[in-house]
Amino acid sequence: MVKSNKFAFVSVMFCFFAMGFVDLVGIASNFVKADLHLNDSIANTMPSLVFFWFLIFSVPTGVLMNKIGRKNTVLLSFAVTVVSLLLPVFTENLPLMLISFSLLGIGNALMQTSLNPLVSSLVKDNLASTLTFGQFIKAIASFMAPYIAMWGATQTIPNLGLGWRVLFPIYMVIGIIASLLLAITAMPKDAGDYETQAEQKSIARDYVDTFKLLGNRYILFCFFGIMCHVGIDVGTNATAPKLLQQYAGMTLNDAAFATSLYFIFRTIGCLTGSFFLRVLKTRTFYIVSVSMIALSMLCMYTGAAVGNPMSAKWILYCGIALVGYGNSNVFSMCFSQALLYMPGKKNAISGLMIMGLFGGTVFPLFMGFASDAIASQVGAVIVMTVGVVYLFTFINKVRY
Repeated sequence: MVKSNKFAFVSVMFCFFAMGFVDLVGIASNFVKADLHLNDSIANTMPSLVFFWFLIFSVPTGVLMNKIGRKNTVLLSFAVTVVSLLLPVFTENLPLMLISFSLLGIGNALMQTSLNPLVSSLVKDNLASTLTFGQFIKAIASFMAPYIAMWGATQTIPNLGLGWRVLFPIYMVIGIIASLLLAITAMPKDAGDYETQAEQKSIARDYVDTFKLLGNRYILFCFFGIMCHVGIDVGTNATAPKLLQQYAGMTLNDAAFATSLYFIFRTIGCLTGSFFLRVLKTRTFYIVSVSMIALSMLCMYTGAAVGNPMSAKWILYCGIALVGYGNSNVFSMCFSQALLYMPGKKNAISGLMIMGLFGGTVFPLFMGFASDAIASQVGAVIVMTVGVVYLFTFINKVRY
């Protein structure tokens, strides 16, 4: 086993890269929609399905970590993720893609619930900054996905006829490498990794004690903050290309750049945010971040209303860049606030906070219904704006 703390940090950051695989669902849903001729409501069930499993598996993963430890739980998440990425290599049809996205969601729920507290056993200070740096690594995988899919869609021989689906085997190989790297890495012991003999309880009791934590108003505020963050994140990922198609007259292949633009600015936001969170008060940086998201919504409304495709294109690009940067650090700030508020309950708190990623199911569903109802992607923007309003109400709750 490799014992270097630096090596352990590198290994964990590699896992954050693999965590970003889940964001391929945004661009993938657009290609599947075009290939299988689906409407918005059906197409948006794909990202919704991925994040539905966070509701089901996050808290059980927190309980599982108490039994088998955080590192072993992360390794289990890799096994599920690799299977999810293998399935689309064989064919493309709606049932198989739904199964693949479901497994991707389950694997990512296991990974996010266990990986974030695993980081806390490596880093004792500047947790929000370190988690943000992890999100920066994750964002690299996120913004690479549309480029790989677009490349695959224009190739024939190099990707063996997979088209845009060449994305799946490429990420599958990286996931296998990341899991092997973690497997040979010795992680420092943390008092909260396993339950002690004296603390061991029935699984049912573990569940009850975990959900009781939502009775704490502060934990509940953090939970809803994460729900809104991921709803805006997944919503922008899936809706940005559609906005450019509808209001800037772009083709799907050209509009797919919007997803990359979002993740480029999210990546920049995570990288710079890891610095700002060391030198600024968390509340100050949170206010700046949420204000940028609000400005992005204004740009999206303006781009939809301007009437000129070229003007709409650049206004929408500005909005996508703003939400990418502004939303990049909200997760880390809300998550770290909850962990620091109850440091003795890291496994349970992590399970609850990752369950908040269920917002990635709720928001796209309502966005799809709203868009179909008014025959405009403005409907989707209206739903995201509701999340922005909540994030403003969270400002006074930011403490640490």
